[in-house]
Amino acid sequence: METKVSSPSKEVIIGDNQPTLLIGERINPTGKEKLTEALKAGDLEIVRKEALAQTQAGADILDVNVGAFGVDEVSLLPKAVQVVMETVDTPLCFDSSNHDALEAALKVYKGKPLVNSVTGEEHSLKRVLPMIKKYGAAVIGMVQDDNGIPKDADGRVRVAHKIVERAEAAGIPREDLVIDCMAFAVGAEPASGAAVIEAIRRIKAELGVNMTMGASNVSFGLPDRGLINNAFVVMAIAAGATCLIVDAAKVRPIILAAELVLGRDQRARRYIAAYRQHPK
Repeated sequence: METKVSSPSKEVIIGDNQPTLLIGERINPTGKEKLTEALKAGDLEIVRKEALAQTQAGADILDVNVGAFGVDEVSLLPKAVQVVMETVDTPLCFDSSNHDALEAALKVYKGKPLVNSVTGEEHSLKRVLPMIKKYGAAVIGMVQDDNGIPKDADGRVRVAHKIVERAEAAGIPREDLVIDCMAFAVGAEPASGAAVIEAIRRIKAELGVNMTMGASNVSFGLPDRGLINNAFVVMAIAAGATCLIVDAAKVRPIILAAELVLGRDQRARRYIAAYRQHPK
């Protein structure tokens, strides 16, 4: 199963026989006061700098999110997309719950983007899937339905099946779907980490689709979050995750080490190349 995402000059492939792809998460105002204020003022210089820094850190795809209180996403998201396209050749992921903003970004993008996201909720399926079909994009399917986010693996698997079935009925090929099992913070929901790992395994086995995860959600509210995130990343990759939404500069070494141990880096070429490039 290969999910192809592209910019005007570069294509990346998400797949089981490919290196785990990194979706850079840092163009997102959540918890970033400086970025939030800049977006409110229409200043996209921080977005430009983050795009360049994340690409240099090894991000394969850049998530672009401008959602903050007081920001007109419909106007600003396509502008941010344009700025990033002018700065790097890295393919993009448009991240918004505002459907009009997603379509505005799709209209200006050159290439095949990843859209974040569609859910199993009826209003989302009916609005987002036709948009994905129209623009030929790939899409992240988040395992949330009209009853919320299931707490157990069974519920997550059920919603994943629903999303895949509805997407295929809309004419969207399965390879253009990437499922996100939606991790809870384990400090609040102690069993959620194990449920997500089980769901990743089962969805991969039953549907064959590519899998993603916002890795940092699992550690929210706990000390030494990076340690927890790294443990979760390794488990998710072993279970079947093929791309992860992360801070590439912090997490890429962990992912390279995990893939080496799992036998996915022949003769340790990628691990050694990254080590040689790392500043002493």
